[in-house]
Amino acid sequence: MSPQLPSATGGFGEKPVITFPGTPAPEGLQVSVLVEGDGPEIAAGDNIVVHYLGQSWDGGVFDNSYDRGATIDFPIGIGAVIGGWDQGIVGNKLGSRLLLSIPPELGYGMRGVPQAGIAGGATLVFVVDLVDVA
Repeated sequence: MSPQLPSATGGFGEKPVITFPGTPAPEGLQVSVLVEGDGPEIAAGDNIVVHYLGQSWDGGVFDNSYDRGATIDFPIGIGAVIGGWDQGIVGNKLGSRLLLSIPPELGYGMRGVPQAGIAGGATLVFVVDLVDVA
């Protein structure tokens, strides 16, 4: 049986609202393709452009690019971002909307990022829109 993952409202490019299933966070990295893009596959080393919303499992939103009205870009698959993004995004198609459930060992570990509202040991949930490759 596949683990219960949160659901997310909205289509590609729209700020999502994440609803949690009322169950504990699943083990390991979970990737759900909410919208399948028709662009090329993202490869390690690509500089990708994304919109995203990040929330702790059963917790509050700690960051999102939609409210800022600006995407971010960064190299993927080479250790520039948390492991859950590197492992979960590479191989998906441009134009996709993904939901990532990222365990602490692929996120911010037992230290968390208290100043950002991320507790130590938190499972992170992101909705990521793969907008472009720069």
